[in-house]
Amino acid sequence: MHNRIAEFEKQCWSHRVEGALVDGQLHFDTAKFAELVVRECMSNLYLNGYDDAVMQIKQHFGVER
Repeated sequence: MHNRIAEFEKQCWSHRVEGALVDGQLHFDTAKFAELVVRECMSNLYLNGYDDAVMQIKQHFGVER
């Protein structure tokens, strides 16, 4: 697995579910993971001059840059 994906995974474990503290249980936030992946893709496309693709992804997924 790519190191960047592993970094995203670490950021998505929490003791909170939708902002509420979960007693002693870890929760993996799949929505946050998906957003981090989409943002990373947008960032890489933007850096390589694919502004139209970034706009399409932004509109499709509703992710702000």
